[in-house]
Amino acid sequence: MTRYNYSSGAPWEKIVGYSRAVKVGNTIEVTGTVALNEQNQVVGVNDPYQQTRFILEKIAKVLEQAGATMKDVVRTRLFVTDISKWEEYGRAHGEVFADIRPCTTMVEVSALISPEYLVEIEATAMLIH
Repeated sequence: MTRYNYSSGAPWEKIVGYSRAVKVGNTIEVTGTVALNEQNQVVGVNDPYQQTRFILEKIAKVLEQAGATMKDVVRTRLFVTDISKWEEYGRAHGEVFADIRPCTTMVEVSALISPEYLVEIEATAMLIH
C-alpha cells in the first residue's frame, strides 16, 4: 500500500515530525487540529463553539485533499480544556455530524499547547465507496 502525507505547511510539522493527515489504503488519519488560521491567529478566542466549528472546517479541507468528505469520518476525538462546556463543543460537532454519527470521544485535558486553544480534534476517515 502507498502512504500519502498531507501537510498544512505549519512550522511545527517539521519541528515535531508530523503530517496534517496521512492516508494509507482506504484509511485517513487527521492529526490533532486546533483553531489556528493561515495567518497564525486563533479563531474563536474564548468561544468553544466557534473553535470547534473552525476546526471541523479545517479537517474537512484536508479530507478533501485526500479524496474524502466528512461523510467518510468514522471516529472523532475531542480534547477539551473545560468539560463543563461540553454542550458548546457538542453542538458544533452535532451540526456537522448529526446524520453521519461517527464514534466520538470527548476528554478533558489539563492544557493544550497554547492557553488560547480550548479544543483539539482528531479524526479518522475510511473510504468505503
